[in-house]
Amino acid sequence: MSEKKNPEEAREAEPWRRTTLNWTEALFLLFLAGLAVLPPLGEIHKQLILVTIATVQWLEGRLAGRLQRHAHVYAVLLKILLATWLLGHTGEMGINSRYWPIYFVPVATAATYFGLWGTLFWTGLASAAYCSYLIPALQEYAITGAAVAELATRILFLFLAAMLVNRFAVESRRRATAYRLLAEQLTETNRRLAQVQEEARRSERLAALGQMTAGLAHEIRNPLGVIKGSAEMLSQKLQESNPLASELAGYILSEVNRLSALVARFLDFARPQALERTPADIREVVDRALAAVAAQHTEAKVTVERAYATALPQVPMDESLCVQVFQNLALNAYEAMEPDGGTLHVEITPSLRDGGRGAEVTFCDTGPGIPPDRRQQVFDPFFTTKKNGVGLGLAIVSKIVDEHRGSLRVEGEPGHGACFHVFLPVEAASEAGASAPSP
Repeated sequence: MSEKKNPEEAREAEPWRRTTLNWTEALFLLFLAGLAVLPPLGEIHKQLILVTIATVQWLEGRLAGRLQRHAHVYAVLLKILLATWLLGHTGEMGINSRYWPIYFVPVATAATYFGLWGTLFWTGLASAAYCSYLIPALQEYAITGAAVAELATRILFLFLAAMLVNRFAVESRRRATAYRLLAEQLTETNRRLAQVQEEARRSERLAALGQMTAGLAHEIRNPLGVIKGSAEMLSQKLQESNPLASELAGYILSEVNRLSALVARFLDFARPQALERTPADIREVVDRALAAVAAQHTEAKVTVERAYATALPQVPMDESLCVQVFQNLALNAYEAMEPDGGTLHVEITPSLRDGGRGAEVTFCDTGPGIPPDRRQQVFDPFFTTKKNGVGLGLAIVSKIVDEHRGSLRVEGEPGHGACFHVFLPVEAASEAGASAPSP
């Protein structure tokens, strides 16, 4: 979807659509008009050439927008040809025309658009065009030393003016580039700041929900234990005398086990975890997670594609927790592609984040994707789009990745699948075994 541009950006992007004159163009046309009222007044070719030069100057910026790469070359070449033509109609001998300074126009244009060597080339071409009038002059006159000195002086002034203009043009471009790079850095800094603020808000929400969840899970677990024990005793005692009651007690027992598993997940989310990090091959950890999910979904029509880089660093991690991270991501991908199936593309590459070296694992599925307004919510606790989901899987994934000082992000458009990127940093040896508990 294209973004709407403001009028100023539109004018910069499509300069050939401008019809108004800026003040520099207006002054240029005014000075050309001054030349038009100077002798020779009756020379119609002179007037036409001046009008053509004015037209080229007016169209120059607009041609740059349409012709792109070659517009500057065309502009300078046209001005050299017009300047040479003008000298042929403003003096008995073109080499002696008082209008010879018209060559400053193409020379200044070239100095503005090109670098040092380009400026020297176009200035030399303009000088050669001017000196071409020596050919007919030498057929009728003998050139004197004073004439040679005069001609050399004029040509040297052309080069001096070209170098001076080029110096300021190069400096202006250098500053413009520096300002553009600074603007890009500020934009990137603002983006990272917004990301950090969002992660901080999410961490605060996770901490509050974790404390609440831990308290509730603890209070629920005790009566569940009593209910489970009572159901087991009823099932054993009534197994022969009252089969129906025994069957109902079995239902109670199975539901209690399901609730106990759910409470265990709540506690896993809420409990601060002491990481036992050791350097490990992240490819083996990912393969273990993929194998576990494939064993759970033997009938799933999912094709797993692997693209693992060879030169991967050893990543300090808690292997059991990282297996849980990748297993949850793979499980989400499998469930997103049900019932028709699809392709799960898993890629592992070395990566850099904020100047730190690490490895990035990407899970891309071919499911329905995630709407843009839900991409950050998917990591919030209890947010789920599944009918029987709890909404803790990705929240636990985010928590574990944060505890590894990594990063987690999601991409993708609705209808084109989703991609989850997990970055795990490589830390110094002194930090590899340190734990990073999170509230």
